Parts: sequence; C-alpha cells; structure tokens
Amino acid sequence: MKIGKKSLISRISEQIAEMPAVGWRAGSKDSPDLRCMTFKQYMRLCLYDKQDGYYRSGPVRIGREGDFYTSSAVGAVMAHCLTNYVFDYAVHTAEGHIQLVEWGAGTGRLTMQIQEAWRARAEYSSDPQCRSVLVDDHPGHLEEAKRVIRSNSSYTALFLSSEEAMQGGGHWQELPAVVLANELLDAFPVNRVAVEQGELVELGVAGNAEDGFYEVHMPLSDERIAASLRKSGIRLTEGQQTEVNLDAEQWLASIADVLGEGRVIIIDYGHEAEEYTASHRMKGTLLCYSDHIASDEPYLRIGEQDITAHVPFTSLRHAAEASGWRIAYYGTQKQFLIDYGALELLQNHSETDPFGQAARTNRAVRQLLLSDGMSETFKVLVLDK
Repeated sequence: MKIGKKSLISRISEQIAEMPAVGWRAGSKDSPDLRCMTFKQYMRLCLYDKQDGYYRSGPVRIGREGDFYTSSAVGAVMAHCLTNYVFDYAVHTAEGHIQLVEWGAGTGRLTMQIQEAWRARAEYSSDPQCRSVLVDDHPGHLEEAKRVIRSNSSYTALFLSSEEAMQGGGHWQELPAVVLANELLDAFPVNRVAVEQGELVELGVAGNAEDGFYEVHMPLSDERIAASLRKSGIRLTEGQQTEVNLDAEQWLASIADVLGEGRVIIIDYGHEAEEYTASHRMKGTLLCYSDHIASDEPYLRIGEQDITAHVPFTSLRHAAEASGWRIAYYGTQKQFLIDYGALELLQNHSETDPFGQAARTNRAVRQLLLSDGMSETFKVLVLDK
C-alpha cells in the first residue's frame, strides 16, 4: 500500500516532534502525552508544501490522466451559463470592460471555454470586453494554461500565483472584476473537530515517519472554531466529527480587501448547517481522491492524493456578510444552470453518430443536471461588493 513521498513524510514527522501541542487517543483524555499537530496543519503540508505538496508539485492533477474532473470536463455547458451571467453583469455595471479572475484556474480549460462563449455572444464592438486573469499555484497547471491560451493568438490573459493576486499583481483589481472560484474552497485546509464526553475537541495528527501517522484528540487550537459552529447552529452529538473551514472565511475577507468593486462566484459541493449534524454524517465529509477513486484514508499516499471537505455554506454566508459582501444569488448548481441557459443548449437532431456535436452537447446538459444528484450537492454562491 502506497504511503507517499518520503521527503514530505520526513518533514511532517520532524514538525510533529517539535510541536508544543499534545493530544490523546480517543477515550483516554486523562493521558494527553502524544506530541501532535492539528489536522489542518497536516492537510496544509500534504496539499501545499512548497516542495512536495499535492497542489504545488507533480503532474497535472485534473482530467483523465489526473485524479479528478471538474465541470469544465463535461462539455462547455457551465461556461455557457457563466458567460450569460457574467455578460449581463458586465452590461449593467462594467461600462464595457470586465476582468474574469479564475482563482484556482488549473489548466485554464474553463477560462478558454468562457472566452469562446463570450466571443460568440459579443456580436458588436460596443459589447462588453472580457480580460482573463488566471490564478494558480501549481507550476504544471499554470504552464499548461499558458500553453493552451497562448496557442490561440486572439486571446490574451494574465497569469498569477495566489500570492501575487492577493498583492494586486498585474493591477487586476483596478478594473471591475468577477472572481470565479470553481471547486476551490473544498481544497482549503480544514480544522476537524469531534465531541468527546460532551466537550468539543479538535482532531490532531500524531506519529512519525517510521510508524506512520494517526488521529488523536487535542484541545481546540483556535477559538474561532467553536464560534463558527455556534454561529451556524451546528451542535454535534457524542462521537460525531465535522470540519470547520476558517481559511475559506479568511479568503473571502482577503478578496474583499483587495477587490475594488466586483463580484465573486463560488461553485462548490457543500451543505447547509443541518446536514453536518445529520446522523449519517458521524465522520464528517472529508474525502481523498487518487486516480478518480475516493477514499477516507488521509494518512496514505501522502502528497500524492487530493484531500477535500464539503464547503459549509451556512458558515460561508455568515462570514461573507461579516466581511461586507452582499449575497446576490444562492442556489443549487442545477438551478443556476437552468436559470442561465443550460436548457437552451438542448437540440433536436437526427445524427446517428453518438459522438456528433449535438449528441455530445445534449449528453453534457443531462449529465450536469441529472447525474447522481451531484448538481444538487453543488451550490452556487454569488457575492457583490
């Protein structure tokens, strides 16, 4: 069974040994003598370590040869609907120019699809113009995005790391902007918590490179964890676990600070508060993905698999409003696609070729609207500033 990148495992082991925090095995709170780090710290290293993190190194992670797909792989339906939505926003607010900032852009496929749909819709020179800004921290993703977009000489784009974007690199924030976060927040490192003997405790990670890593309980590392759960009305039962995404809340606050005026569109899988307290959610929502197979084993394939948690949309909306955002739209992805033009893509056709354009488009619409109920699990949250 694959354990992961040895150099990353060694660094995690060394950092645990130097941590001041101590935890205990579940059920043995009276013996808190296990040196540990929070799960959030562990997840951050697994995903974002500058040398070996899953989102900082290795091959392209998205698509058939990667570990997961995003909606841009299912035809151009999402791009069509987003273009309709952003185009209408640009007409009414941007006075002819707008920037589409895809945060966590991956290989740039969705941005390209939106640019193509925008060009098809912008029939007159007086129609709004859209400049693309792609933000990503995986070197392989950003290079592939540059290659794809620069191969089409009619498109221009700005390419930034998240740090550069937050610092206003390229002066992107000086024009009205729409920041698109498509399946971004689910990969932010999360605090994991549980209830033990009626008290809220945090899940930590103990162990070492030789014996492996394992889960322990520890005191809460941040007072905002309990406050976030309280504000959302999330009350866990004995033994129940869940996640708190403080980084997503902080990201919204940071975007509000750097963005002059504009809109944020968040598309991700997630739930309302009541789902996190449901009896079938005793272990929370954390999942790992490798070769398009899901598991609940975050201590295997270290640095070589995705680790995600469903986005807590109740908490996110509360945090957005506290940061000065106004909620412009909130609903399921299915409803958003219906509201903004997915059904108009359906075509009557007599093609016998199942791989013809009309047949593929119809399949893509059906898959995004109906497949496995995922379009209900995915939500669209739009925030204005």
